[in-house]
Amino acid sequence: MNKKRIVSVLAAVMLAALLLALCACSGAPAPEGVPEIGDLKYENTVPLKYADQFSIYKYSGGYSLIDIPSSGRILIVPEGGEVPAGLDGDITVVRQPLDGIYLVATSPMALFDALGALDSIAFVGSKTWYTESASRALEEGKFKYAGKYNAPDYEMLINGSCRLAIESTMILHNPEVYEKMLELGINTVIERSSYEDHPLGRTEWIKVYGALLGKEAEAEAVFEAEAAKIRDLEALEPTGKTAAFFYINTAGNVVTYKTDGYVPAMIRIAGGEYIFSDLGLDDDSKLSTVNMSMEQFYNTAKNADYIIYNCSIVSQLYELDDLLDRSAVLEDFKAVKEGNVWCTTDSMFQQTDKMGSIIQEMNSIFSGQTDGSDLQFMFRLE
Repeated sequence: MNKKRIVSVLAAVMLAALLLALCACSGAPAPEGVPEIGDLKYENTVPLKYADQFSIYKYSGGYSLIDIPSSGRILIVPEGGEVPAGLDGDITVVRQPLDGIYLVATSPMALFDALGALDSIAFVGSKTWYTESASRALEEGKFKYAGKYNAPDYEMLINGSCRLAIESTMILHNPEVYEKMLELGINTVIERSSYEDHPLGRTEWIKVYGALLGKEAEAEAVFEAEAAKIRDLEALEPTGKTAAFFYINTAGNVVTYKTDGYVPAMIRIAGGEYIFSDLGLDDDSKLSTVNMSMEQFYNTAKNADYIIYNCSIVSQLYELDDLLDRSAVLEDFKAVKEGNVWCTTDSMFQQTDKMGSIIQEMNSIFSGQTDGSDLQFMFRLE
């Protein structure tokens, strides 16, 4: 190769190296669909295994964007960081470290507790908490009750420097309250974990709160521990046992779950078979439950191998007679005759961080490996 040719090749190599260096400094274009946030460089998207109701995008300098479709976006600004210019109007800015939270939605409480982050909560929207440390915090005055979702104490929130309100989708029934919160300058987001189809999708929302609180590693550890329990069950053969999951409302009607809902999914993962094979599949509403008469319920569920009564919604039962007092016709059910009637504890559905553990308990019931004495979230009615 002649000298002129060598110089030309070296020049081309140096130019390519310079262009690569410039790209590295300025940041390559983000993949399609990733939001552009000022001049921040996109780094990666947090991987999700089960959840599909949120996305988390990571940017240079410790910035994160949480995107909750139909509910808005949250830009997390690290301590000491500047708010990027030109943000879209639907982006809520949250600065770390984050405290002064008004937690109205009940399902995240167990996730905050699992992260060791209850001290970031200042206000709550319920007086009833089944997470022991949360109940204690309310009793000790560490949490202040600031009213339920449709009647918040605006004055308390403003005077107490509330920095973020986390609402459930119930707030959508009272849009005027949501608008008032925003009008008063109270950052408000709506969490949508109840819309997750897979039960572990609900637990995976811990990644949202881990990002908000700067506890991503802790969030990943909690989630992976529950996900591992599900992976252990996936290798097992189905038990072939059928199960119904329900409660009786004050009108005497049965409230049970659509076949494609997350509770039937828990039953299937646990090795059981949900007794209703096609219930509510033609219903496009976001409700996960179906109301029916006891007669309708009887026609299908009477032959279920197991029935599980949902006491996380209604008052707690303790004995089988308590259930039969609600409907004597239940005496004819196969599960009642064979002693396979179970009840949830009233805390079960606030234990969002334990979905894998709850499914494990269901599996031990369907496989006949427990008498109930070793369970935390369910017990046998006798």
